[in-house]
Amino acid sequence: MKEPNNRPAQAKILRNFRKLHRITGALLFVFFFIVAITGSLLGWKKNSGGMIMAKSYKGSSTDLKDWLSIDSLYINACNYLKDSVSSDLSTEVDRIDIRKDKGMVKFVFTNHFTGLQVDGATGQILHIEKRRADYIEKIHDGSIIDFYFGWDGYFKLIYTSIMGLALMLFTITGFWLWYGPKRMRKHA
Repeated sequence: MKEPNNRPAQAKILRNFRKLHRITGALLFVFFFIVAITGSLLGWKKNSGGMIMAKSYKGSSTDLKDWLSIDSLYINACNYLKDSVSSDLSTEVDRIDIRKDKGMVKFVFTNHFTGLQVDGATGQILHIEKRRADYIEKIHDGSIIDFYFGWDGYFKLIYTSIMGLALMLFTITGFWLWYGPKRMRKHA
């Protein structure tokens, strides 16, 4: 018994997928370009020679009993930030990274992209860094818009949802655009 000819239906599906693929690609081209560039930069951040991500400097002691209190280290970091970097910068801390094995504490601030590496034992500033990797990451995931407009992560949520769904759509339609013609030839 001969199978019914599904070729017109398969061709219509292929045309619809091609159109959907093309329109979505055209609408989201700039965003995919940004995600590709920033993703590549983030992949290379530790191997950028300090251009994207600063190296971690070593403090004088890795033994925590020799360290100053976190409060004292924070006060030293804030004083240095205000006196030597800029008195206009906020001292509100986003996170404190304790690197015991390096004898160092990193202070990362909430409202700007300056980071300070502080010797855990002496409180001395080891390095001032521009946190380019954080900035690139915010561009990559769309949270840069939330950062500048003071939104509570809503843009990032919408942006990552759209980009994730678009990537799934491109994967499905791209596979079908590759596989569909092979299937049609096989059943011709």
